[in-house]
Amino acid sequence: MKLILKFNLAFLVVFLLGLGVSGYAARDLLQSNAEHEVLDTAGLMIEKAEAVRNYTSQQVAPLLQTQMKYTFLPQSVPSFAAIEVLKGLTQKFPEFTYKAAMLNPTNPRDRASDWEADLVTHFKQDPAAKEIIGQRDTPSGRSLYIARPIRLSNPACLQCHSTPTAAPATMVEKYGPANGFGWNLNETLGVQVVSVPLSLPLARADKAWWTVMAMLTGVFVVIGLTLNLMLWKLVIQPVTRLSALADRVSMGEMEAPEFSAPAKDEIGVLSDSFSRMRKSLQHAMKLLEG
Repeated sequence: MKLILKFNLAFLVVFLLGLGVSGYAARDLLQSNAEHEVLDTAGLMIEKAEAVRNYTSQQVAPLLQTQMKYTFLPQSVPSFAAIEVLKGLTQKFPEFTYKAAMLNPTNPRDRASDWEADLVTHFKQDPAAKEIIGQRDTPSGRSLYIARPIRLSNPACLQCHSTPTAAPATMVEKYGPANGFGWNLNETLGVQVVSVPLSLPLARADKAWWTVMAMLTGVFVVIGLTLNLMLWKLVIQPVTRLSALADRVSMGEMEAPEFSAPAKDEIGVLSDSFSRMRKSLQHAMKLLEG
């Protein structure tokens, strides 16, 4: 096996090994960054919803107390306000969703689906849990979600959700007496859930990964070609010429041309050694002839 073939086989093994390790690390990093990006977006959405809920509960609802005696205003309900504020985003980007999912909601649109009910059950079983982060498949692709429990901590809310007789007549008139009652203080009643699509960030991560892999492959190819050229010019060609000249001299062809290597590297040292050996051989031949 020729030297250049051995060199290229070794380089190919190193290239494939390096490309594989680099590709795995790059893919893992890019996908992790994509998931963190989605998680940050979901976190901002749920924090915004929480801020709207607090603002509505503390500042909007008290201002509407008088009007509530004559007509029920859902704008005074924190979950309604959060949904309406985020509706502009969810309408423009349907894959982004926010829901205050309740097991026994006053408004039927807030009723929890099966998977949301499972989250409520988890928070019921683990009262210390503050947040759940997970992924699920949706018709539009994989989504990441953040869920936080909805617990009744304000005793004043029991006025509207304890019994139909204690609730404002305007609310009972609007939603009926069948839903949204029987709530208890500090009970887990539902979850706030924000879902953000993973498909687009992961697709961008895959595209970036292919770009990185193409660049790494290009760099390795350029390095390989450069090393092959240097090996050919600096090692293979001089050694091949020197080998051919040594064969001629060994066959007694003393008139063969001198081998000159101007560089002072290992090939130059080998050339000088060969020239001295050739002169010594010529001198010995003359002594034998004499």
